[in-house]
Amino acid sequence: MRLLKLFVAASTLISTGLQPLVATAQEAVVPDDSAVPLIEQLRDSSPERAETLADQVRREWSASGSATADYLLTRGRKAMERDDPHAAVEHFTAVIDHAPEFAQGWAERARAYYDLELYGPALGDLEHVLALNPNHFEAIMGLAVILDSMNRAEDAYEAYRQVEAIHPHQPGLTEALQRLEPMVRGSDL
Repeated sequence: MRLLKLFVAASTLISTGLQPLVATAQEAVVPDDSAVPLIEQLRDSSPERAETLADQVRREWSASGSATADYLLTRGRKAMERDDPHAAVEHFTAVIDHAPEFAQGWAERARAYYDLELYGPALGDLEHVLALNPNHFEAIMGLAVILDSMNRAEDAYEAYRQVEAIHPHQPGLTEALQRLEPMVRGSDL
């Protein structure tokens, strides 16, 4: 899988003391496919309808099935809104401890780690998200952004292309692809 290669490429550039990310891919549980019908609609939607569908997908992803996990997720998100990613990491870690199969807990903690510039742990969490939910376009976008910030143009471009296959109207996607394409594919003379 190309995403796994992207994770390995990114993780080798970050010295975090993490064990190789490849090992965690084998720990995957049954993928979260509750939003698959919405994602299929999202792929083919108009730009006007895309954000409504994406919001519906996000709501599906945010439903853990556990009142405790939902409460902790809300507290973590509120901490992020207060610009307190340290507290958010604690809340999202509690979500993960309570419901390790809940992909959105991992996704939210990855975002908090990214805000703290802890790219290695963010990558590790993104890998968990994608093992649980391979269609999580926000996790793939997060991977692309991290690779892009590491000046890994080719790998970032590939990840952005994978986002495009799922959610072609993802905010910022077109601009990122247009910016990286000349670096990856060369420019016309």
